[in-house]
Amino acid sequence: MTLLLAGDIGGTKTILRLVEASDKHLSRTIYEERYRSGDFPDLVPIVQQFLLKANTPTPQKACFAIAGPIVKNTAKLTNLAWFLDIERLQQDLGIAQVSLINDFAAVGYGVLGLDKQDFLTLQPGKPNLEAPIAIIGAGTGLGQGFLIKQGNSYHIFPSEGGHADFAPRTELEFQLLKYLLDKHDIQRVSVERVVSGMGVVAIYQFLRDRKIGTESPEIAQVVRTWEQEAGRQEKSVDPGAVIGKAALEKSDRLSEQTMQLFVEAYAAEAGNLALKLLPYGGLYVAGGIAPKILPLIQQDRFLLNFTQKGRMRSLLEDIPVHIILNQQVGLIGAAIAAARL
Repeated sequence: MTLLLAGDIGGTKTILRLVEASDKHLSRTIYEERYRSGDFPDLVPIVQQFLLKANTPTPQKACFAIAGPIVKNTAKLTNLAWFLDIERLQQDLGIAQVSLINDFAAVGYGVLGLDKQDFLTLQPGKPNLEAPIAIIGAGTGLGQGFLIKQGNSYHIFPSEGGHADFAPRTELEFQLLKYLLDKHDIQRVSVERVVSGMGVVAIYQFLRDRKIGTESPEIAQVVRTWEQEAGRQEKSVDPGAVIGKAALEKSDRLSEQTMQLFVEAYAAEAGNLALKLLPYGGLYVAGGIAPKILPLIQQDRFLLNFTQKGRMRSLLEDIPVHIILNQQVGLIGAAIAAARL
């Protein structure tokens, strides 16, 4: 048995997991712990504290999924002043093999380790195990990536597709585009500005400011607080979560309108990705938002907008679409990537 260390490293939290593996296959989790990233000056002291508490031998291999780009075996976290270097990590931690991968690449690996209860199939399609697999996930941002079959395994490719242009399709979406251009005084709007946690709030603000919907006092207060805290790294409220919850409960009409537009834009972008890759191996919707608004995703609106691509509709109806329910898919992926070292 090989002892592996997997990590999901973000600006807010760091999750570490010790896993046993045999012949590159994960067998069982030995120990797991969660930490506030901001409480530590670097990753090394977190791992040292974790291994001391786990009271196990030093793992032979480690893989850390990082919320930020990996450049020449180094990484600088997007929302935290940590600079990670593979050689330094190997030396300071005494681990023979260490790898750094992008957090959404870790999701790609994680798809390969999911059980049936870890995802919900929205559209069964006509699966082809030799075809590409696509992943898209809205959370803090919008991640995209894909997997290509190579022999008996898959090669994982991250992507920056979330920063492609937002493509409005309806009069309301064209108005949203113009609103965001003017509000932020920018030349273009990325799809991530609409399909993400910040996108939920942006859509709400657009509908509110254009008088398309009426605010409730409770949600108005949450959004105002968030707006006043603009620029702070940590905010006291999460308006996206509040808006999503109100839409699910049908307790606020403006929130319902917000999430309707959000789901439609999310599905349309998933369809755009599917057109480019034809992922008959499956399109997996990851990220933190989809499981939280699952009843809204399960409504006809998502698949309608996913497949609404003119003459290409029949192609998209054949693509399996799955919603990932397991929020630790990135940690699973980091462990799988460690096993492959």
